Amino acid sequence: MRAVAVTLVVLFHAFPDALRGGFIGVDIFFVISGFLITGIIARELEGGRFSLGGFYGRRIRRIFPALIVILLVVLVLGWFWMLPAAYAALSTDVFASAAFAANIALLLQSGYFDVESAKKPLLHLWSLGIEEQFYLFWPLLLMLAHRLRVRLMTVACVIGLLSFALNVALIGSNPVATFYLPFTRAWELLAGAALACGFAQFSHTVAASNLRAGIGILLIAVAAAVLDTTSAFPGWWAVLPVAGSALVLSAPQASGARRLLAHPAMIWIGLISYPLYLWHWPLLVFGAIIKFAPLTLAERALAVALSVALAWGTYRFVEIPLRFGSSGRVKAVALARVMALVALVGFIVRQNDGFDFRLPAEIRGVAEVKEQSAQWRVGQCLLSGGQTAFADDCVDRDRRPLVFVWGDSTAGALMPGLRKAQATRTFGIAQFTLSACPPLLNVDIQGNPNCRAMNDKVLALVGQMKPDIVLLHSAWSQHVDHVADTLAALQGSGARVVVLGAVPWWKRGLPNEVLRHFMLHHQLMPARSDLAERDLPVAQLRAAAAPLGATFISAWDVFCNAQGCLTRLGDRASDLSASDQVHLTEKGSEFLVQAVIDRILGGAAAPAIRASQ
Repeated sequence: MRAVAVTLVVLFHAFPDALRGGFIGVDIFFVISGFLITGIIARELEGGRFSLGGFYGRRIRRIFPALIVILLVVLVLGWFWMLPAAYAALSTDVFASAAFAANIALLLQSGYFDVESAKKPLLHLWSLGIEEQFYLFWPLLLMLAHRLRVRLMTVACVIGLLSFALNVALIGSNPVATFYLPFTRAWELLAGAALACGFAQFSHTVAASNLRAGIGILLIAVAAAVLDTTSAFPGWWAVLPVAGSALVLSAPQASGARRLLAHPAMIWIGLISYPLYLWHWPLLVFGAIIKFAPLTLAERALAVALSVALAWGTYRFVEIPLRFGSSGRVKAVALARVMALVALVGFIVRQNDGFDFRLPAEIRGVAEVKEQSAQWRVGQCLLSGGQTAFADDCVDRDRRPLVFVWGDSTAGALMPGLRKAQATRTFGIAQFTLSACPPLLNVDIQGNPNCRAMNDKVLALVGQMKPDIVLLHSAWSQHVDHVADTLAALQGSGARVVVLGAVPWWKRGLPNEVLRHFMLHHQLMPARSDLAERDLPVAQLRAAAAPLGATFISAWDVFCNAQGCLTRLGDRASDLSASDQVHLTEKGSEFLVQAVIDRILGGAAAPAIRASQ
């Protein structure tokens, strides 16, 4: 079963289009873990042999050796191949992973401005955090139940049902927290625990075992085939892999399942499943980072093959010597000390902002480029995740004309430029922006379940505030056909409506483009580059705006000409126009707004300022 679980996860990460539901392998792992470990604890409690020190010593020898290797390897790779901000973020994840709190760290970072999951080498360690947090408390509860003579099955079922209910209750309103919190995942481990406690009560005839195993395999297969990353998971959907895994584990006498799962190849993969799980994702991520481009199908297959080889080497030369043999207590103490040192290294790197001295002097200024500005008002006037309440001071009250800024985070990135423009022009700003949520009505945005309702809320605010100008801005990367719905809804507002087109899109992220150019050519990236992707929706936006009385302004034309798009607005690497793929730096924001502010405000005699580079 471990082989099935790790194979599903690896295939999902390496070939997501081929197996969209492969992430359920983690849920299978949870059930297996709860089944095996609870069974061991229950038997030792019954025999009077259980001790917390012995239990946690075994956990350390089981989990720490391979994990220490992985954390050290990613720190070394990051040192050579990551920009300071990314390396600092990786070091935060190293610290959290060493403390078995990766799930909590990812939950806290899970807003729109978090580094995309495809660039997080330790993303997969969230599951390890949940598992170890569970085992901080579960043995204590089992000891207490045993002392009070409460049936362990009862404890597992009651707590499991409460956890499952919490999972179902929160999946709609807070799916990210439901995914990462141990309270909403514990029921999966407890399903395995309940199975371990009630294993003897099952019929273990071949016929009954075949029936249970058959149903279990079917449930797992359906989950892997039907689910994808848009599914409300875990929620009710997680019942499929969890119940399926429990049914298969309950049927060791099933003839067909036994022939498959007891095959030597499956046993071998099961033995290396833990280090394979640890290795595969960092290799896929760093492969893309080193290449400065997505991996091809063949390259991903090669990364998987290398993961298997490294997993076997880790199992043979790291896990076996440290996990088994004599001096178990000494090994556990030594491993705990080494893990503490790894955590300390992660903390030191994070406190020093990723050690920018690693970069050549010519591009060291890239480290000064901030991913976001305080002027974006994140969490106040630029909401993300499940946030639904704007701050009271998102509006400059009693200042006219009032420019109502409505859009996604790229609209929030306009704020430094708009605030600077207020120094020379008299106007107020109302900022109501939503991360990963373009200003489009009547459409659901994938990955942002609150977007539709929040856009309706912002439209209502337009009606209440009666601004003079509504400025719509977004990355305009999806559902652009719905912009006409927004423009039509604003026609009766009495406001002048301005649609600002998308800024240049840097596929790798502009700071990474600078690093890549330096590594290839040993010089700072030119002031203009043709690597930015064209503003494809421009014609569609322009066509939608004109018939409905809106003004369209091209941001692309401000930054780009026949020689390419502006990469920087000065002579230094710190003068970049964008901080990632699409968000403007403060200098980029000021440059754009200076070029278009008079057209936004309706000044007939104010020509747009163009770049002179």
